[in-house]
Amino acid sequence: MGQDMARQINPALESFTPKGMEAMWPTMPKEMLDMFMGRTFNPEGLDAKTRLLLTLAGLTVLGAQAEAQIRTTVRHALEAGATKQEVAETIGMMGVFGGLPAMGKAMELAQDVMDGGDKASEKASDKGGSATGKPAGEKNT
Repeated sequence: MGQDMARQINPALESFTPKGMEAMWPTMPKEMLDMFMGRTFNPEGLDAKTRLLLTLAGLTVLGAQAEAQIRTTVRHALEAGATKQEVAETIGMMGVFGGLPAMGKAMELAQDVMDGGDKASEKASDKGGSATGKPAGEKNT
């Protein structure tokens, strides 16, 4: 149904997939995350890191079916300053609400990103950086 609507709106979107977007722009720079997801429009509101961890929680509760979105959200959360421990705790908490299979799948996807095993991370490292936008070899703890 979604592909049919995309084809009607713009025939070029017929073959567009979330993985295509993920490969096109794997990780936004921290400054952009702060501008779009941080406190730009609500200075007293949530910061980008918190918003991204909440997004990750929601994607996990929904059954961890949106693999590209989970990988992208993990990369962006790390870029926004989240630690690997915070990512793991966020996903772990959702096991109670989304079930253990969803938690396990999300944790597997997140671990792949954090270990640098996903394709977007590989592309970033080929360009001399990491999936978090940091120089190659610099770790996000």
